[in-house]
Amino acid sequence: MADLSLEMARKLLAAQPFSVLLGARVTAFGDGGATLELDVREELRQQNGFLHGGVLSYAADNALTFAGGSALGPEVLTGGFTISYLRPGKGQLLRAVAKVAYAGSRQATCTCELTTLDEAGDSTLCAIAQGTIIARR
Repeated sequence: MADLSLEMARKLLAAQPFSVLLGARVTAFGDGGATLELDVREELRQQNGFLHGGVLSYAADNALTFAGGSALGPEVLTGGFTISYLRPGKGQLLRAVAKVAYAGSRQATCTCELTTLDEAGDSTLCAIAQGTIIARR
C-alpha cells in the first residue's frame, strides 16, 4: 500500500509491548516484504544454548504479518502459520525475511526465512515459515 512506509512499520512494531521487550526492529519494509531483526541475548536461549524456538516463531509470525500488511494495509492479523526448524539458532543476530507469495483483496500467503548471523557476519538458515495474513476490514 502506498501510504505504508518503513517509518510507519517501525511505529507499529514499537506499539507492541512484547516486541519492545524482545528488542525487535523492522529493518526493511515494503514492496511485498519485510525484515525483522533482533539481537540474540542470553535470556533468549534455551537450556542447550541455542535460540529458543519460541523466539524464532515470534520473529516468523511478526515478519509474515508485516509482509502481508505491506500488500493488504496496516489492519491485518495472522490467520495461521507453520514453521520448520532446520538447525539450531546460534549467533549474534536473528534475521527474519518475509515476502508475499500471493495476495488477494483480503488475504495474503507469505513465506519467511529465518537466519542467524555470527560475529563475522556469516548467515545460517535455521528455520522457514509460511503463513496466511488476513485483512481486518
